[in-house]
Amino acid sequence: MSWPYECLRCLHVWEEDFLLRSLTDVHGNETQIWLRSGVSVQPPWSGSCCPGCGAYDVTSFPSGYLSRHPELIAAPDPEPEPAPLLVPVAEPPGRAPAVERITLPGRLLVAIGAPVALFVGYEFYATVVAPVHHH
Repeated sequence: MSWPYECLRCLHVWEEDFLLRSLTDVHGNETQIWLRSGVSVQPPWSGSCCPGCGAYDVTSFPSGYLSRHPELIAAPDPEPEPAPLLVPVAEPPGRAPAVERITLPGRLLVAIGAPVALFVGYEFYATVVAPVHHH
């Protein structure tokens, strides 16, 4: 049985195939075992991990859902190559090679800059402004 999933973090959609076996023990108790590639695994609705980003915030669809909605399955994105932070640039002979700087993403700058700005602002207030108000 095919079990469809969607990652709630990166919105990746995929399917995994499971085999459900119902067994009866010597006491007459029935149990179910989920198998994937011949290996016993947890039921599909517990502990699923996104193969795209590794998140565990995953939801599942009813069985057969993706076969009725094939537009949800996107082609896998090619693995992006990491961009180097510094790239050498060809220079005329006799000069030291120059380096072209690549800008960092804005979110990274905010993530680093906001705490630094708060720290500097607090230190400025504690050393300059607060002593003036106490005298």
